[in-house]
Amino acid sequence: MTTSTPIKLAILDDYHNIAARYFSYLDSSKVTATTYNDTLPAYSHPATSDADKKALVDRLKPFSVLSTMRERTPFPCDLLCQLPNLKVILATGTQFETFDLKAAKELGIKVCAAPGKGRTDGKGSGISPRAKLEIKKGGGHPTTQHVWALILALARNVASDDAVIKGKGVTQGWQTQLAIGLQGKTLGLVGFGRIGALTARVGLLAWGMKIVCWSANLTQEKADKLAEEVGLPTNGGGIVSDEEKTFKVVSKEELLKGSDVVSLHYVLSGRSRGIVGAEELKIMNESALLINTSRGPLLDEAALLDTLRNGRIRGAALDVFDIEPLPADSPWRSENWDEPGKSRVLLTPHMGYVAEGTMQTWYEETAENIERYIEGKELLHSLN
Repeated sequence: MTTSTPIKLAILDDYHNIAARYFSYLDSSKVTATTYNDTLPAYSHPATSDADKKALVDRLKPFSVLSTMRERTPFPCDLLCQLPNLKVILATGTQFETFDLKAAKELGIKVCAAPGKGRTDGKGSGISPRAKLEIKKGGGHPTTQHVWALILALARNVASDDAVIKGKGVTQGWQTQLAIGLQGKTLGLVGFGRIGALTARVGLLAWGMKIVCWSANLTQEKADKLAEEVGLPTNGGGIVSDEEKTFKVVSKEELLKGSDVVSLHYVLSGRSRGIVGAEELKIMNESALLINTSRGPLLDEAALLDTLRNGRIRGAALDVFDIEPLPADSPWRSENWDEPGKSRVLLTPHMGYVAEGTMQTWYEETAENIERYIEGKELLHSLN
């Protein structure tokens, strides 16, 4: 849509202040950009006050185009209805469960993704064929790498040993406790999409782990097909016993009871919210590790806090939370997790996808769509 007045663009939730350089070449007479490095409380969250809701509306109201980072700022219908100037949301990533795409369409707001495949005109940095192959068939996906960073750090006591050696809040010491060897252990995957399959591939090939997986509609046939797509050794297509299978689909209860490491890879929806709650946590192995790099609300936070405070499982590593960024008064921040009797807890600030190459590609794709919008061309990767 060609216009005589500059398009007002807001770059949201740019924690690392890296986005502006990808749009700096755009003609300032055609587009003016404002960058926000923080995230205001989510409009639809029950804990969000009326004042915080108003602050978010006031921030977004002047802009006709928004460049977002994943779902750091959700866009429910109530929020969209209060943004009369908004014409386009240029989102990054591929999953937008907290965006009301139907409402956006009814309001005439175009929503487009940045799928991470690079610019279509060849002007961006691009992704090498080798890198694409690694992402498809190896453990190269950034979230997969973070999953294994968390599993290994928790199993090997990396954070706690680091703190002891540096004397952070405790007397400088040496080893904290015995590490866990992963070889031959059972890795349980709650959800078995591409990231889950890639996580399984690393566990099987690197550590010889047994792999079990579950999701509501998962069959062994579906799991076998996805496993083959990512290069995960399958069961050979022949008749083999359960003991001989390289991985198998089981019930949720069997997975939780029998796994040494449980990793969540489920898409958040109304049905999956709290999919691991108090009852599920009770049946987990006392020596198990729980990993969540998917979405915070998949876990019942109150039940998880109670489980960890009472040391009912060995440990948990979390990259995602109910409210992000974590409020200053969050129990995850204020609790003393080093007290004897508590589970080991490792926390990271939703870093699963925050890799240099990923962010660069997303912003380059967003910049291409801004160019097309300025020129009145059809936008790419439309979601509605």
